[in-house]
Amino acid sequence: MPAGDDIDGPGLSAPAATVAPPARDTRRPPAQPPPAPTGAADTSTEDFPESFRYRLKNRLLGPPLTTERLSSERLGRPTALAVLSSDVISSSAYATEQALIPLVKVIGVAAFSLIVPVSVAVIVVLAFVTLSYLEVVKVYTKAGGAYVVSRENFGPKVAQVAAMSLLIDYTLTVAVSVAAGVAAFTSVFHAFAPAGWTVSIAVVLVLIIAFANLRGVREAGKVFAFPTYFFVANMVILLSVGVVRSALGELHAHPIHKMGAVPIGSPGMGALYGVGLFVLLRSFASGGSALTGTEAISNGVSVFRRPEARNARITMVWMSIILGTLVLGVSYLASVTHPVPYVQGTPTVVYQIATYVYGSGGLGHAGIDLLQASTMLILVLAANTSFTGFPFLASFAAADSYLPRQLNKRGHRLVFSTGIIVLTVVSIVLLVVTKAQVDNLIPLYAIGVFTGFTMAGAGMVKYHLRTKEESWRRRAFINGTAAVLSFVVDIVIIVTKFSEGAWTVVLILPLGVLVLLRLHKEYAAEEEQLEGGVAGGVAQAIEAPVLRRHVVIVLVGQLDLATARAIQYARTLTPDDLRAVHFDIDNRDARQLEESWSRLGFSRLPLDIIECPDRRLGRAALELVADAVSDGQTECTVLLPRRSFAHGWNRLLHDRSADKIAAVVSQVPNVSATIVPYNLTNPLSRRSRKTVEQAMAHAGGPGETAADEGARARHRRERTRQAATSAADEALRLRATGTQPIGDVQWRQRARVAGRVRAVRVQPRAGTSNLECTLTDATGAILLVFQGRPRIPGIEPGARLVAEGMVGAWGRRLAMLNPDYELVSGPERDPSDAGS
Repeated sequence: MPAGDDIDGPGLSAPAATVAPPARDTRRPPAQPPPAPTGAADTSTEDFPESFRYRLKNRLLGPPLTTERLSSERLGRPTALAVLSSDVISSSAYATEQALIPLVKVIGVAAFSLIVPVSVAVIVVLAFVTLSYLEVVKVYTKAGGAYVVSRENFGPKVAQVAAMSLLIDYTLTVAVSVAAGVAAFTSVFHAFAPAGWTVSIAVVLVLIIAFANLRGVREAGKVFAFPTYFFVANMVILLSVGVVRSALGELHAHPIHKMGAVPIGSPGMGALYGVGLFVLLRSFASGGSALTGTEAISNGVSVFRRPEARNARITMVWMSIILGTLVLGVSYLASVTHPVPYVQGTPTVVYQIATYVYGSGGLGHAGIDLLQASTMLILVLAANTSFTGFPFLASFAAADSYLPRQLNKRGHRLVFSTGIIVLTVVSIVLLVVTKAQVDNLIPLYAIGVFTGFTMAGAGMVKYHLRTKEESWRRRAFINGTAAVLSFVVDIVIIVTKFSEGAWTVVLILPLGVLVLLRLHKEYAAEEEQLEGGVAGGVAQAIEAPVLRRHVVIVLVGQLDLATARAIQYARTLTPDDLRAVHFDIDNRDARQLEESWSRLGFSRLPLDIIECPDRRLGRAALELVADAVSDGQTECTVLLPRRSFAHGWNRLLHDRSADKIAAVVSQVPNVSATIVPYNLTNPLSRRSRKTVEQAMAHAGGPGETAADEGARARHRRERTRQAATSAADEALRLRATGTQPIGDVQWRQRARVAGRVRAVRVQPRAGTSNLECTLTDATGAILLVFQGRPRIPGIEPGARLVAEGMVGAWGRRLAMLNPDYELVSGPERDPSDAGS
């Protein structure tokens, strides 16, 4: 049979003035059940297998999680402490070393007399920052942090300073943590110390952390819980043994003049041993890097189990206690044993302290190896704090239209996958550029986080002054002190490290804020235009009078199944004028198309061959549609057949001209461009290359036996049964006693069914106030119609309910009118949707 015969027929001719028959009043059920389509194909979802990419994603990341699993994906306090605090706790492994470097270079061995006072100053700032964020979490119980606090109290534009500051800091946290972890590794395995190995190891580790986070919050928590507590335990043992041996007089100072050490200065006179205020502040600024990551808990409140705010506050207190203890303990042992920082960063100060405390015996070597292993793990996995905080913060900014909207979408495993991928790429670039050296990254570090601390504290002060809640003066003093201290530290870091690379962040920060504001301006302009702007709003556009004529133009490149499908679709639109148009850019192709058009019996459908001498298809189509709607009373629909492919390389074989033409003609008022895809990789298309109807019939038509249908139904039920059920599904199962499968209900029989609300229709029909919702289970779907009730609390997509009533028909669908119902559970909500 010729390829075009199946789509020819009387209905193919272009109607002169086709008038659609009057619509039947479907508000009353018909007198008979909805007729089954004759000869229709039974097309199941099994005929359309999932793509290879999706199957690979399932294999790598696990099966997709439904939104209802958000509540079960939350973390308890011990796991949350590991996931959200690994960064700030791990900084105790390098904070003392970074504070020592500027002191040792100037005053040499006298630096060890000042390291404890410097560490105490850092801990004082930590205490006030922690108290400040306890107030933040107490007020903003769903999601806090500097961004939300600034947005709520200073407005969204000012909040972008906090957003960009923290986004920069989170990115640097990944680079610094991984670089420090690799340094701990190379302290033991010196063969991997060369820069090439260091960068390669760092990149691989970032990819591993990203993969763990893409698998979901709970999966990441399982991965990171052990290393965090393993590190804390090893550090506690080291400090305990060190303090005891120091008290017994068994520890002593070691010489600091060693090969590969940083340049050693000479001590001077006075209380500060000759060190100037500038150098002392530089040491304090370097030690302040220990506070990075404190913000993460306030940004990730929604990952805690209920009550979220209380659990977050308790976790934050424990985090600060652990960090303060470890930093002070390491600094004290450093003041006793005099470990010297090295130019290459290895061996680290903590490693040297461990060798002095544990000694050279077999047990000592075991303790050193365990400490280095735990240090490497915690430093590397400390990057996970950023992989949790960065996506959440980016999602808040994206929800406010200051970052691309893709960052606000949850992915396969209920995490913000796009944010994780962006952070991974930027962090890898940063590690490659800086050759994964901690010293190269530290000058860029901590500016962003202390800017965030400042804005969070100042925002809370404004909140207290505005609300004047109970004890508002005391709370305002805490937040204000934290803001002032953080601002001072920020200025110190910028001034003392400006020439070392801090100028980069000082330059990037305002530029980044300008980019965010420009993105928001673009989103605002789009929304204003879509809402109607000066010309009128959405309601006016919907109520605008329908134009008198409707012209449908099918653009034909060649006569094939894709074109045939577009013509079939055009016929369903019942236009006043239906035309096929071919632009002549090659005379041979045009003559061949004209011959095929007549030979296959298409003479009753006009084919216009229009000259296109300059081969500008877009411009030719633009002129065509502009002429069609020039009278101001015509609506024009342009149908563009397009081949669709499952694989990207197939798309490279074609120029995608349909998309280009659609973009051009859509500029003309009253013209709509519609892409009509024809999927060449569709299994139904592969089964038959004759016609679309034959392919559909081949999938299973009226000749299918009852046994085949039963096998299909059993397969679907078995597949559904094997799927993981949520708590709401379990509750529905317990309340569904005495119900029957929806697929088994019969017309004009009473039935009791249970299922999930898949869809709810808003304002079903003009002049009515009915609620229509679709109830589904594993076997089928049925329509529930509640007449005279436009809305029922709790009946929303995702809700579970049990319904009982007489089965009738409504709009040619099986339905229950005004059934008795029992609402089992409502839809699960994402606690971070509000963003505040």
